[in-house]
Amino acid sequence: MEIVLISCNRKIALKGVSLINPYPMAKKVLFIVGSMNQTWQMHEISKNLPEYDCWFSQFFTDQKWANALIKYTPIFKGTIFSGQFKANSEKYLRANGLQIDYQAKKNKYDLVVYCSDLHVPKRMRQTKTVWVQEGMTDKLTWWAKVIKTLGLSGGLSGNTSLNGSSNICDIYCAGSEGYKEQFVRLGTDREKIVVTGIPNYDNIEQFLENDFPYRDYVMVATTDMRETFRAENRPAFIRHAVKIANGRPLLFKLHPNEKYDRAEREIKKHAPEGTLIYQKGNTNHMIANCCELITQYSTVVYVGLALGKKVHSYFDLAELKRLAPVQNGGTSAIKIAGVCRDVLGPVEKATATAERYELEQSA
Repeated sequence: MEIVLISCNRKIALKGVSLINPYPMAKKVLFIVGSMNQTWQMHEISKNLPEYDCWFSQFFTDQKWANALIKYTPIFKGTIFSGQFKANSEKYLRANGLQIDYQAKKNKYDLVVYCSDLHVPKRMRQTKTVWVQEGMTDKLTWWAKVIKTLGLSGGLSGNTSLNGSSNICDIYCAGSEGYKEQFVRLGTDREKIVVTGIPNYDNIEQFLENDFPYRDYVMVATTDMRETFRAENRPAFIRHAVKIANGRPLLFKLHPNEKYDRAEREIKKHAPEGTLIYQKGNTNHMIANCCELITQYSTVVYVGLALGKKVHSYFDLAELKRLAPVQNGGTSAIKIAGVCRDVLGPVEKATATAERYELEQSA
């Protein structure tokens, strides 16, 4: 008889074994996932917590009206609440044998690890929480400033500019000292913030070794502005990229949330014949092989900067260099797991964890 053994991070098929959980008394940790990048990062962190009973849930809300809109309308399909984000994340979780508890209905948790604090349901705030920075945050708009001034949920800003600034979670894991200062400026207590680096953006040199077949092109990494209710003149942006390329080969890597048919049609109309267009593929490898990188509002600009590429962005380049995630040889997930382990400890208070971590890093 085959029994499925549920471990912290994967399901293992055993024969003739009656165990269901190798850690029946283990503390439970719930990882909140969103985009594929956020999902991969949470999985990497969980791999370093083998002694805990780890579960995963797509980003969710407990608000009935919002759940009705998520279920019956397409309004939230361009967000990490639902649509292709939820479908792709859960496909990945199942493929890797990870335990899913959507909306945290199956268990009571000892720790919840969030990829975004733009919305944290009230019942989840009764549990210890750790926030992990996933990547770049959007520009702070006038509307986001209004939302912040009124003390409303950061999710109402319509972008990620307030991610990391709600001050709700017990510990905040930031990608750099620059981002730490940004989160403090926007309202999160300094003593809560630990600079750990960002998984997937902490060992960028590794991307130089790849098997992507093309080289020496001008690469354009687009942003899903229209899909997330932001205005964009895409034809004008494409023509601007063509001007920068100045006769050199062009490669477009589309954001995974974009409407591919529309984006492809626009590129074919406004870019030279032979322009390469990718909807899928390893973006980091493509950047490693390019000679120049053009972005809009994309975290991948940090990959170009770290590799010494000439880059273009809607953000100020000096500011980007100040905010750039620390390069630590790919150890961010290990560091974040250590923070989670400390927060779960029976004695130490969460805020003391951040203070001790900072002392260790400066020693």
